[in-house]
Amino acid sequence: MTSYVSHTTVDCADAFTLSRWWQSVLDYREDPDDPNEPGHEECMIFSADGRHRLLFIEAPDTKQVKNRIHLDLRPAEGTRDEEYARLTELGATTVSDLRNPDGTGWVVLADPEGNEFCILRSEGEVAAGRS
Repeated sequence: MTSYVSHTTVDCADAFTLSRWWQSVLDYREDPDDPNEPGHEECMIFSADGRHRLLFIEAPDTKQVKNRIHLDLRPAEGTRDEEYARLTELGATTVSDLRNPDGTGWVVLADPEGNEFCILRSEGEVAAGRS
């Protein structure tokens, strides 16, 4: 007997706003039969193939320390640095820049509520031996 991950849950202050932000980051969708709306305390978004889901749940407490679990993102198109630029334009903040002069490394960012995640190099960059 085994288990599988049904969805990843993110505690937050504003489920609707944060789900919309992550929707734009990941190009995820919401359930058209149960759309997310302002004021909803729980908002779910899905990957295009429906295999991964993120659930945002409003919680009364604020983030106090570093995440114990986080998402590692890899650009679907372009490079790590292009994706870094896109996400900071969307409102992500840099927590730690761990890129190296030889192109290796990653960047730790935080979403608008302070939840940390990483941007890794693209598969193309890995295949080319870059970063």
